[in-house]
Amino acid sequence: MAELVGKIQPKSFVVTGVTSGIGLAVARGLLGRGHAVIGAGRSAERCGATAVALQEEFPPARLAIEVADLSLQDQVRGLAAAIGGRLDEWGVAELDGLVNNAGTFTFWQTLTAEGFETQWAVNHLATFLLTVELLPRLKASAGARVVTVSSGSHYGTRLDWADIQLMRHYNPLQAYKQTKLANVLFTAELNRRLATSSNVRAVAADPGLVNTEMGQKSNSRLARWVWSMRRKNGIPAERAAEGILSLLLEPEVLNSAETYWKHGRPKAPDPAAMDIDAGRRLWALSAQMCGLALEAEAE
Repeated sequence: MAELVGKIQPKSFVVTGVTSGIGLAVARGLLGRGHAVIGAGRSAERCGATAVALQEEFPPARLAIEVADLSLQDQVRGLAAAIGGRLDEWGVAELDGLVNNAGTFTFWQTLTAEGFETQWAVNHLATFLLTVELLPRLKASAGARVVTVSSGSHYGTRLDWADIQLMRHYNPLQAYKQTKLANVLFTAELNRRLATSSNVRAVAADPGLVNTEMGQKSNSRLARWVWSMRRKNGIPAERAAEGILSLLLEPEVLNSAETYWKHGRPKAPDPAAMDIDAGRRLWALSAQMCGLALEAEAE
């Protein structure tokens, strides 16, 4: 490992949902390559245990894990500030990559303390807000990546603009699918705003069916049971992480015009995910929901 680390220039990355599954596997992959990682998780207990375990596995690593409930925008902003503070503490001006990995699935309709549908708040709005808040740090890098974990469930899905959070007619699967479509729309629109000359490149990653704990956190016993059966057919989180690590580290990704990737290879997304008008509309709506200027600057 020392030989590998000696051949690379260490970089700094943020990974949300770091205490289990894909996020943990990505963090381990980055730390094992000698990079610095700032992770984020919701449970203080799990964040602490994960930090201890990773520090023991990678003793020389530059590692920090921040606690934040990404369903709440105040905590998303607090996380962005904590990340900036940690980078300053390390004497690092730039952020080389952000992995928007945290996600949730709620079978029964639940609202956050701020009044948003929980899946929409965690899977999309937190991704949007954290990315915008961290853009100055990402732009300071010579070549930064924003990797947002989406899903093949975005295929065949359309946003219900009249009821974007499905408040009137909630369907848990449709709500989840909408957030995954929003992930790709957001990624494509971010790239349009950054323009081809930018040193920041955004991509959406499809990890495939992965054997993780996400479905086990549902607020429905039936949904937890269904996921416990379905996850058995999923690939290990470590394999899914390999594709995300390639998006973070491979040089050619920065020069690629591809938006959607699966297991480290480009794949055509649903055409609806590349709709320019929908991307602009979603950006404006997200900025409004997050209390940002209507045209939150990415340029």
